[in-house]
Amino acid sequence: MGIPTRRGGGGGGGGGVVGVDMLSERAAQMREALVKSQSITDNMVSILGSFDHRLSALETAMRPTQIRTHAIRRAHENIDKTLKAAEVILSQFDISRQAEAKILKGPHEDLESYLQAIDQLRKNIQFFSNNKSFKSSDGVLNHTNNLLAKAISKLEEEFKQLLSSYSKAVEPERLFECLPNSMRPSSGSPGDSSSKHPSSNSHSDQNNSAENSVYTTPTLIPHRILPLLHDLAQQMVQAGNQQQLQKNTVLSFGSLRPNLGDAESLQYLTGRDTRSPVLEESLRKLGVEKLSKEDVQKMQWEVLEAKIGNWIHFMRIAVKLLFAGERKVCDQLFEGFDSLMDQCFAEVTAGSVAVLLSFGDAIAKSKRSPEKLFVLLDMYEIMRELHSEIEALFRGKACNDIRESALGLTKRLAQTAQETFGDFEEAVEKDATKTAVADGTVHPLTSYVINYVKFLFDYQSTLKQLFQEFENGDGSHSQLAAVTMRIMQALQTNLDGKSKQYRDASLTHLFLMNNIHYMVRSVRRSEAKDLLGDDWVQRHRRIVQQHANQYKRIAWAKILQCLSVQGLTSSGGGSAVSADGGNSSGVSRAIIKDRLKTFNIQFEELHQRQSQWTVPDTELRESLRLAVAEVLLPAYRSFIKRFGPLVENGKNPQKYIRYTPEDLEHMLGEFFEGKTLNEPKR
Repeated sequence: MGIPTRRGGGGGGGGGVVGVDMLSERAAQMREALVKSQSITDNMVSILGSFDHRLSALETAMRPTQIRTHAIRRAHENIDKTLKAAEVILSQFDISRQAEAKILKGPHEDLESYLQAIDQLRKNIQFFSNNKSFKSSDGVLNHTNNLLAKAISKLEEEFKQLLSSYSKAVEPERLFECLPNSMRPSSGSPGDSSSKHPSSNSHSDQNNSAENSVYTTPTLIPHRILPLLHDLAQQMVQAGNQQQLQKNTVLSFGSLRPNLGDAESLQYLTGRDTRSPVLEESLRKLGVEKLSKEDVQKMQWEVLEAKIGNWIHFMRIAVKLLFAGERKVCDQLFEGFDSLMDQCFAEVTAGSVAVLLSFGDAIAKSKRSPEKLFVLLDMYEIMRELHSEIEALFRGKACNDIRESALGLTKRLAQTAQETFGDFEEAVEKDATKTAVADGTVHPLTSYVINYVKFLFDYQSTLKQLFQEFENGDGSHSQLAAVTMRIMQALQTNLDGKSKQYRDASLTHLFLMNNIHYMVRSVRRSEAKDLLGDDWVQRHRRIVQQHANQYKRIAWAKILQCLSVQGLTSSGGGSAVSADGGNSSGVSRAIIKDRLKTFNIQFEELHQRQSQWTVPDTELRESLRLAVAEVLLPAYRSFIKRFGPLVENGKNPQKYIRYTPEDLEHMLGEFFEGKTLNEPKR
């Protein structure tokens, strides 16, 4: 069958056939190219498969070589590491030998190199402890540890030797140089000066001086030695010997007991004590004695009083200079080891503190007596003054016992002082001294009590502090006023009792006048006036005046009666004359003579007796004479003027009119002088 041709198209049918042919030709070419490409691809796959097989075979063939190469490389690396490790180990052995050589030489020649060698030994121990795989590490560690132990042992010996060499007792003169100028003794020890109780001003000056003074802490161990001792202590602590160090060092410093179960400790603790005995020796040279309560009880008061004065100085020097110096040594020596600082300081000072406090305790517990009050207050005062310094120096748990002992003594002194205060008040009121003052002057008890009270005001601040120790609600100022008032009242009560010993009532009042006036005058001139108040002063001044008036009334009433006009009128008998001068008639000459004779006898008796009496205060004496003269002389002048002519006109008038008013005035000036006078010639 053929394809039908289209009619009527002209030349268009021939062009379509050509296009189909061309497409067919191109498709055939592409088919041929694809076939060739597939053939090439198959060939390439075949070739590549062949390469893969060959490479796999090559890899298999090369694997042993690669393994050997890797092994060789690792071997080289291991060899390098081993060589380096060996080099480090050998260097440690080399350094260890160098350190050992220095250790064997000992620390005395070159301490710094010795300490460096110890540091190196520690590093070696650390190195071999961290390299246990080293075959000989255990042996090396044993050797190095033994060597380190020997090194530390030599350090301990060096520590003791250094400490011993530079620990010397401090001479008193050197301590005095550390005191403020105002407190340095002129010669000898501080106790050479009398410790009798000073006046108020001197005691106040002492207090102000103590409070405002600057003390220079002495250097007990040279500054250049302390760093060496510190380095030695630090090495021993680092060596794991802190406990041993504490025992050893404290033994060098004090008297800590060793562990008797530790043979090594016993061997080491055979070293002699150093710092504690040195401190005790410094105090002995200063004058500190170890006295028991029995020793104190046996002492005469004058001796004991001087020793108490010395003790006050010793306490101040011990705390402010010696203990402060020891604290400085301990702090620098054990810097960084606080527990050792406190423990060693406590052990160094414990013995010395005990000696000082035991004396104070013996005084506080001794038999109470009034004269001890002021030394008790002095002792209480110094303990209060040193309280803050004792707290600062003896800080830490290790010093608890010492702090408590000091505080306990302060409280015991306060308690004893307060009880002595009460004893004194009672003793004043109940003083049974039978010795009367014959001349009516100030009684020794009065001057003693007043001086006592004046001394009390010298201790005002101390007493107020003491009263606060036993606070009962009242202010310390009012307590002191109340106590003073009670003491003065107790004295007055006692004086009233003593005044009754006089047979002459006028002397009784003169005695009371003198004594109460002395009390008033003393109060007015002292700080007691501010405490007792003006009311007390004015009230007792009136009492003085009352006794003066009573003396005048009792002593002079009888003699003044002789000069009275009463009873002069004659009742008969005898001659009565009219005399000039206004004399009344009827007066008996005999009565006038008798009156004058009686007056002379009584006045002479009064003069003889009362010129032996005493009014010690000049102003009071003159005022009393004046008061008598103001009564006696006008009465005498009036009597003589009125009745004298009766006698003058008779025989021997001088026998009756023995004295002129001027004579009487002169003789009154001899009253109350406290001396025996010759009787006037008749």
